[in-house]
Amino acid sequence: MSASPVFSSAAMGRPFIFSPQSSLRSIAEKTAKKTSEILAQVGAVSKLAAVVPASRLEVRPAPEMVSSGIPQLDVLTGGLARGCLTEICGTASSGRTSVLLFALARATQRGEVCALVDASDAFDPVSAAAAGMEMSRLLWVRCGEKYPLRKQPSATRTSCRKTNDSYHESLSGDSYQGMPSRIPQVAENGSSFSRWKSQLGQMLKVTDLLLQSNGFGMIALDLGDVPAQSARRIPLASWFRFRRAVEHTPTALLVLEQQPIAGSCSSVLLKVSSARSQVSGRKLSALSSQLSGNPPMHSELPHSELLDQFEITAELLRSRLERKPVQSTASFKSRAAWAG
Repeated sequence: MSASPVFSSAAMGRPFIFSPQSSLRSIAEKTAKKTSEILAQVGAVSKLAAVVPASRLEVRPAPEMVSSGIPQLDVLTGGLARGCLTEICGTASSGRTSVLLFALARATQRGEVCALVDASDAFDPVSAAAAGMEMSRLLWVRCGEKYPLRKQPSATRTSCRKTNDSYHESLSGDSYQGMPSRIPQVAENGSSFSRWKSQLGQMLKVTDLLLQSNGFGMIALDLGDVPAQSARRIPLASWFRFRRAVEHTPTALLVLEQQPIAGSCSSVLLKVSSARSQVSGRKLSALSSQLSGNPPMHSELPHSELLDQFEITAELLRSRLERKPVQSTASFKSRAAWAG
């Protein structure tokens, strides 16, 4: 049985030789010198002149927060962030429209000019005026086909398909680069994306133009009535473009939707839901007769009742801002205009 010989410096009687501190110091100096030379070469290139090492990057300042018009929501999120994208999601009758009206009303009361891009023509100017909104400071953009003009409280109103054919073609879903040109058709019994393709293409184009103008205190995109399957087909690159466009501006960008669709592009994600509702004993026929001045008709929906108010619960699902709230939910009430 033989053992393999082991050779080492200690076995051979030779001492280990370590590099002196001066050698290590010279190596560090050479590395620093080489790094400075590389940075100097990079800085000499015009396209790379703004490159800064990660160690020299400054901490990004916190965005300016403005009131949403709802004190409970301001306590939860600190308000609405300027230069950021905020998502407000919820099902039908969850209170998302109430949050939108309060936010726009508060912004117009501050003297700011706001824009509402209505993808499904669901905005009600009467409810907005009852919420305290200054209609003269609101730009209402209605996407879709030609609609008859409504006799409502005055608001600057425009339609994406209103004038000549060239403007019509420029805002169509097929010509806008943000929307895919070839979309697979869905069965007729399901929600067809082709119905919303044009409206969504117009919405993306108009939002680009509004963000480039840099003159609005708040821009809101109302996708609440757009099916979630169709809204999710909006390219993620469009949301990245919106985030970059609003990043260094004093504009607060709001998106109303049924389900989250912007992904990591949104700085704040809120989910609203209706907890409880309060129904009055008055009938719908009685309210109609009161407004029209005619006697009530007993045959007109005798079983119906009016909804006076309902309680809304807002949950903070995600916040990329530095502020960390103590609680993640808040509750507030929304009252109907006829409730007094």
